Amino acid sequence: MKPLAGIRIADFTVHAAGPFCTHMLSQLGAECIKIESAQRPDIFRKPHAVYGRAGPATFDQVASNKLSVRLNLKHPEGIALAKRLVAASDVAAESFRAGVMARLGLGYEALRAVKRDIVMVSVSSSGQSGPDSHFAGYAPLFGAWGGLGHLTGYEDGPPVEMRHVMDHSVGMNAALATVAALHKRRRTGEGCHVDVAAREVASSLAGDALTAASAGIEVKRMGNADPQRAPHGLYATRADDRWLSIAVSDDAQWSALARLMGRAALAQDARFATAAARVAARDEVDRIVSDWAVLVEAEQAAEALQRAGIAAHVSWRASDIARDPHMAARGAVVPVRETDGRERMAVGFPARFSRSDAPGIARGTPGLGEHEDHVYGEILGLGRAERARLVEERVIY
Repeated sequence: MKPLAGIRIADFTVHAAGPFCTHMLSQLGAECIKIESAQRPDIFRKPHAVYGRAGPATFDQVASNKLSVRLNLKHPEGIALAKRLVAASDVAAESFRAGVMARLGLGYEALRAVKRDIVMVSVSSSGQSGPDSHFAGYAPLFGAWGGLGHLTGYEDGPPVEMRHVMDHSVGMNAALATVAALHKRRRTGEGCHVDVAAREVASSLAGDALTAASAGIEVKRMGNADPQRAPHGLYATRADDRWLSIAVSDDAQWSALARLMGRAALAQDARFATAAARVAARDEVDRIVSDWAVLVEAEQAAEALQRAGIAAHVSWRASDIARDPHMAARGAVVPVRETDGRERMAVGFPARFSRSDAPGIARGTPGLGEHEDHVYGEILGLGRAERARLVEERVIY
């Protein structure tokens, strides 16, 4: 049995951050019911110009393993039906702008009235309270506003835009908070409203920089450099766009690297003999390593460096991960069937539990409204005539 078997989620989330939260929970065994409408389906069901997607790849990732029902939240009966679904659930998750659920009549107090111990999870740009709570936002805003983007990039370049890494970091934090709220409910019998602010997640990942800044220390972008290690970075190799990651931590590793590069004398060169000297001469060290790396095959060089006790690896593309036998053996990447019937690899849950079934994706991407017989018929007990009326009146729509 999976850790969250028996938990049901009414999933009102859209886009990526909120859906990634419920996607993680569904892989842990929760029954996750995605609520959409034909009038306003999740925007990621189609190509999304903001992310340059030619197809709905993001949706296939974060919606796989979920059930799907149509529900018109602009209709009073749709709101009533949503409340019935929440009453039959343990968690209600949403990722609208702060206040939207309350204006629909589905705020925390309204849901608590129909399910006393409901755990409501709200994922938003800046949280449900505070002077900035009215702001909406996509992933690039989260990283920029949270300060993480300013730390990312090269010293002579602009801050780097953070995209899906932000959405998924927010979603993972929200999933952790949801599990904590469910644990509290099991101990006390009380539900709660979990408020996750995406920009605060970004700031939490920049904690060392915030500490330094509060002490008056200016923190600058360093690219792939490290303040205490050199060489430390990514180096182009012989193959086009194949990069080698190298991190030298001490003098012995530098000596080993010098020998591998065919320049053993560098280990005795006073300019590079100590870590402090190498950091001071970082540009020259990087030039030396770059001149060597561009002549070698990335995979062979990485193996040689590892044998010599140096931290090194090829900077993998997504295609490398999808083909990796280790990741496949652990279920870290799993096959998922898309809405068009094609099969491709998707990311699984990044943890294992010794005394329960392995987390994973049991079904592919749901078609819009695909599971209404189960949800409306079996869970809520609506008869076919009643459902036909609700469809006719565009409540189920």
